[in-house]
Amino acid sequence: MANSSMLTYLPRGSFIHKLTGTTKLCFFVMVSVAAMVTFDTRLLAVLLVGTLVLFKCSRLHFRDVKWVLWLAFIFLVLNHLFIYLFSPEYGVELYGSRTVLFTLTQRYTVTSEQLFYHLNMLLKVCTVIPLALIFILCTDPSEFAASLASVGISYRIGYSVSLALRYIPDIQRDYHDINQAQQARGVDISGKDKFFDRLRGSVNILMPLILSSLSRIDTISNAMELRGFGKNPKRTWYVQRPFKKADWAALCAAVLVLLVTLAVTVHNGGRFWNPFV
Repeated sequence: MANSSMLTYLPRGSFIHKLTGTTKLCFFVMVSVAAMVTFDTRLLAVLLVGTLVLFKCSRLHFRDVKWVLWLAFIFLVLNHLFIYLFSPEYGVELYGSRTVLFTLTQRYTVTSEQLFYHLNMLLKVCTVIPLALIFILCTDPSEFAASLASVGISYRIGYSVSLALRYIPDIQRDYHDINQAQQARGVDISGKDKFFDRLRGSVNILMPLILSSLSRIDTISNAMELRGFGKNPKRTWYVQRPFKKADWAALCAAVLVLLVTLAVTVHNGGRFWNPFV
């Protein structure tokens, strides 16, 4: 069984695991596009609840991805911070009104419109992240490549995607090993050390990680070339699964979500729902 701390396929036997990889990819893309297109808070809230329900149904646990969520939280905070620092009145421009809650400085004021814009951005990210985790953790890379081939996509592309999915845990493993080796040499990047010392330590980990990645890519390329990969126009797949009713139902649900989002956008007269008018 795969280490739960690794961002890799976790066979948990849920109905989501039984869907083909192509179905999960199409569902992820269409629902993510729907979430990115709209700024209707009501619709984003519904999408967020739906993705959390799917995450629960996938039998995944937050402890499986806690480090990913922590990393996403850091980038999310930085993103919102920089948005406010460079455009503190952007929400006011979007919604056409200005409701000041309190003033920080002459330039920076906290308005209801700006906070509402940040709420929508938060809902967008929190909708897409569970979908991405479901796709990565519930998709067997070999089956995914086979399912792509079953819908007419070149097996060369499918195999490349399969290698990319398999490569994620390898990068994590290399990072952990290099980190342990650096700590054995007295380099500490934990919270106990100073920020710039941790940053310098992270760079010391990054360079060996890049070099090991390049070495692995070269090894894989040579192995595939020696096995004659790409010589024939087609290949057979050991784990190929046909589309079933559940796959078609999932695709129809994704199309419905996208169509509803576009319909709501047209009805609102734009991407933004304005509760301040």
